[in-house]
Amino acid sequence: MSLLKIARMGHPVLLAAAAPVADVAIPEIQALIGDMAETMADAGGVGLAAPQVHAPLRLFLFHVPASRAGEGAAIPVRAVINPVITPVEAAGKVLGWEGCLSIPGLRAAVPRWRQVGLSGQDEAGRPFAETLSGFAARVVQHETDHLDGVLYPMRMEDFRLFGYNEELDRYAPELL
Repeated sequence: MSLLKIARMGHPVLLAAAAPVADVAIPEIQALIGDMAETMADAGGVGLAAPQVHAPLRLFLFHVPASRAGEGAAIPVRAVINPVITPVEAAGKVLGWEGCLSIPGLRAAVPRWRQVGLSGQDEAGRPFAETLSGFAARVVQHETDHLDGVLYPMRMEDFRLFGYNEELDRYAPELL
């Protein structure tokens, strides 16, 4: 059974805070990163957090395909361990559509910071700090929420902007 199928079964780990990763270099963490990359690719996702695959750890993977980069650059698949997100409040928030591999078939308009600082460790354990904006900022906020036990509907402000993908495909252009 794939990691994603296990996650879809529902598990309290999705609603709990994840524990920090103590040692990025151990084989189990490196294997988890590899398995998550494969699962994310198989599912066609742009992000996957460890709690979504029943690993209650502060680790996620993300990427920004060229088709979603907008004004920014595409970002290849990256692992982010023990992330810290700092909103750039001067940039404000923007409403945007989000879906989730753990809540298949649905999406919603969710307010997120336009720009965030992201710091943590990469898959080799090297510390990094950067500023992300646009779609990349949205994805890392969504994935970091998973590490805190928060699912995107918990961030919604207007439940009229929540529905099944097929219905929103018909009516979404008129909603935002």
